[in-house]
Amino acid sequence: MEKAAALMVIEVTVISAEGLLVNRKQPGKEKTFVVVRSDPFHSRSTGMDPNGGSYPEWKEKLVMELPLHARFVTVEVHSGSKIVGTANIPVSDFAGGFLPENYLSFLSYRLRDANGEKNGIVNLSVKVKEAAGRGGAAAGCSGRTWAGVPVDGNVSDHGIAMVIPVSYRY
Repeated sequence: MEKAAALMVIEVTVISAEGLLVNRKQPGKEKTFVVVRSDPFHSRSTGMDPNGGSYPEWKEKLVMELPLHARFVTVEVHSGSKIVGTANIPVSDFAGGFLPENYLSFLSYRLRDANGEKNGIVNLSVKVKEAAGRGGAAAGCSGRTWAGVPVDGNVSDHGIAMVIPVSYRY
């Protein structure tokens, strides 16, 4: 018996970054690129922006696998051999419980340098292409069935109160 893959396929389009600084003082001069990681085993990177500087553009699509248990996708912006900024993107921002498969989310995140200081913004879009092993269900739905409770004690097509699972943080 084959084991179902516990992965979904996502398409991350790395659009651009804004306000990047090297050593918190000077604009980046070297060519920049982005690495997107879903876990230590799944990562993709963009090509280098030919102009470099503080406002690089890539507009590059990266298709990658994302384990269903993943809670974050990490985006690292590199200038030469140095990481100038990192952002952790919650999977729930683009694969939340009520977003359909192939829904395109445009997202912008604050980048932080190695000291935790603000260092620019990264702009990207994310789309869940397919949720392997889940029959096409988006990750946030996790194959849950919707529950209905008869309001009047009778099982009928009307008079049903819907229960919608909502996750929250403390």
